Amino acid sequence: MTEQQTDRQYPLMKEELIQRFTRYVRIDTQSDPGSTTSPSSQKQFNLAKMLVAELEQIGMESVTLTDTCYVYAALKSNIPEGHPAHGKTPKIGFIAHMDTAPNVSGKNVSPVIIESYDGQDIPQAGEEVIRVEKSPGLQHCVGHTLVTSDGTTLLGADDKGGVAAIMTAMAHINANPDQLHGDIRVAFTPDEEVGRGTANFELDRFDADFAFTLDGGEEGEIYQETFSADHAVITVFGRDTHPGTAKDFMVNATRIAAHIIARLPRDMAPETTWKKEPFIHPYHVSSEVDKAVIKILFRAFDDQALTEQQALVNQIISDMRDLFPEAGITIDVTQTYRNMKDTIARFPHITQTLEEAVRRAGCTPAWKAIRGGTDGSGLSAKGLPCPNIFIGGNNYHSLNEWISIDSLEKSVQTILNILDIYVEHPV
Repeated sequence: MTEQQTDRQYPLMKEELIQRFTRYVRIDTQSDPGSTTSPSSQKQFNLAKMLVAELEQIGMESVTLTDTCYVYAALKSNIPEGHPAHGKTPKIGFIAHMDTAPNVSGKNVSPVIIESYDGQDIPQAGEEVIRVEKSPGLQHCVGHTLVTSDGTTLLGADDKGGVAAIMTAMAHINANPDQLHGDIRVAFTPDEEVGRGTANFELDRFDADFAFTLDGGEEGEIYQETFSADHAVITVFGRDTHPGTAKDFMVNATRIAAHIIARLPRDMAPETTWKKEPFIHPYHVSSEVDKAVIKILFRAFDDQALTEQQALVNQIISDMRDLFPEAGITIDVTQTYRNMKDTIARFPHITQTLEEAVRRAGCTPAWKAIRGGTDGSGLSAKGLPCPNIFIGGNNYHSLNEWISIDSLEKSVQTILNILDIYVEHPV
């Protein structure tokens, strides 16, 4: 697709973005990794119901809230008969997730607005400080309007920045009927942060040819590649007895679990890897003498590396069975998601359009590989190509989370540009 420039100007109001974003982050929507319900926390419905009301108010069609807390909406094409693109544009979806991460508190979020950021460290409550040396993206935000939390909670930019961007774009489209567009689909999902964002996603109801998640990082960053991910549960069965008479009888599952973890290569840990390096992450251990459970994340950008990781752990378990023959050791591995690049690569017009849309927004497109997953990972695996778009934030899941409203405005502009381009170049 040939890059073209457009004379269309998008009078996006920064104040509207600020109002939407700060309204959304004040609603506690943390998901619960320990829950087996869908959604994992009922409080996610509080934001979902607000979004339903706002979608209806701005003129979206077929607005629906499901029992499992998915919000869907649509807007029919307004391309008139006789126009070269009439009946030829794809159905394009835009997706963001409503939940926030369970890592730190998301209750009573108090957003702090910083006008004309000066490039210095940002003091927060207590001893919390957002330091430029730890968040170098701030260097590119001098003069921007930033929003942070007060330092006692996360902010929730991940992904209420994406929600605000989509809502602002849809409000603009409905208020400006002269902007021609094809069929549009919108979805807001629960439970992305606990890996279940697409568990109950209804592809038939959504009815898009492809989609974009608004769940990325700093300005200009776009993503078509994620980790492939598996999850393992290792269970060690020991034998307990009184420690005073334990000789030649006790089998200490806690000690065996410690041996297993100690054998995992340190150079394959999350804290020692970066960019496209894979990792093995033992993130949870619960243990007593008679039973220990280790939960492990496997992450890599290709399936072969995942296979090698699991072979390594299986060898460690085999060695432990030899070393502790009276213990029982099992491992259960389940697939979590797969790198979305293989699906997206079959539709080059999607990535070409995204690049051009970012350029038209005044940004330099920067393809990044995500050291994690998005709803787009799960949807791409189900056959819906779904790359990811920046929202202008960083330090997600932490007390030091921040977002640039200026960059978020360019995310909105990117959405509008995508719609423009497919009218200019229908596929």
